[in-house]
Amino acid sequence: MGIEKAILVGVNTDRTDQDFNESMNELYALAETAGAEPVLNLVQNMEKVHPATYIGKGKLQELTAASEEFEPELIIFNSELSPSQNRNLSEELNARVIDRTQLILDIFAQRARSKEGKLQVQLAQLEYMLPRLGGQGVELSRLGGGIGTRGPGETKLETDRRHIRREIREIKKKLDQVVRHRSIYRERRKQNQAFQIALIGYTNAGKSTLFNLLTHADSFEENQLFATLDPLSRKCILPSGFETIMTDTVGFIKDLPTSLIASFRSTLEEVKEADFLMHIVDASHPNHAEHEKTVRKLLNELEMDQIPRMTVYNKEDLLSSEFVADRSDPFVLMSAAKKESKKVLSELEKEVKQILKPYSMTVSSDDGKVLAQLKKESMLLNLSFIEEKEHYLAEGYISTDHPLASKI
Repeated sequence: MGIEKAILVGVNTDRTDQDFNESMNELYALAETAGAEPVLNLVQNMEKVHPATYIGKGKLQELTAASEEFEPELIIFNSELSPSQNRNLSEELNARVIDRTQLILDIFAQRARSKEGKLQVQLAQLEYMLPRLGGQGVELSRLGGGIGTRGPGETKLETDRRHIRREIREIKKKLDQVVRHRSIYRERRKQNQAFQIALIGYTNAGKSTLFNLLTHADSFEENQLFATLDPLSRKCILPSGFETIMTDTVGFIKDLPTSLIASFRSTLEEVKEADFLMHIVDASHPNHAEHEKTVRKLLNELEMDQIPRMTVYNKEDLLSSEFVADRSDPFVLMSAAKKESKKVLSELEKEVKQILKPYSMTVSSDDGKVLAQLKKESMLLNLSFIEEKEHYLAEGYISTDHPLASKI
């Protein structure tokens, strides 16, 4: 499918100009990520949005004229439209009308790779469409007709509420199975005593680049919003040789509709299981402080703010002298472009040690099982053989809930 021309429309009700402009810039980036070419930004300042048409009467006439001039395939609104607003606008305008939520869903539909990711997107799309069935015309009675309408597998959708409700039930059943499978894997990882680190951050902050650098993996890495949708886990070895499991996760975004947070909850459940969080921030972004706040707020809402974490300020090479780090968490400044993985890993190790329990224990030379466990499942910093006693002295750090920790 070729690139679709789009007009972007936003109403500023009570935000500061900076916040509103940032939100419109984000909409522009989302549209580009979905494969659209924004040709015009149309904005209006109002105390509250128009209940019937979102924008005022005069602005709607301006939009109609602009639509005739630019002939876009798509008109994208920066807030979630009510079913009636969508219907009224669709009748007035000669292009497909979608809102920010549909745009994000569309990107999710393009990006989802795993079975769970695809099911999550389908579920969110169906739940979004259900109240909007009447009046969307033939255009949205099927998925697969351009940005805002496509879905995994280009599934045709009859405009029949019963049919959609049945599909929603089916998908929920399938998702339950997938989530159960994943929890079995997670249990297995827990039994293997793997120390788990999750990368979190605002979308497009550079998580996947850093993930690939620290784990030598090949996660999808591109300068686009929501490039990663499915959680990907890889082994990450700290300087001491301590093996951890690192997981790359979906990016957080401001004003993410609650329906989307709910449908991607199981993607973020990987984060809930983590022993440690690395919060990646694009330090060169003019609004990085606001992005950090958004991530912290979402962590709080998802009840994940009690997990120990550190901040990694990426793109240090692009920073101006005015940059000030938020010191509420431990942090490190680095540049993924300069491949500064050692710097991050040594800081990470320092923080991981704070969570683990230091130990010093003697191990009989014929107790190979315990030695192997310490090598694989603890941060073993020193292992020396005491000849006259014929045992090893092992020193390092271990997880407090490790079975061996009680013997130390």
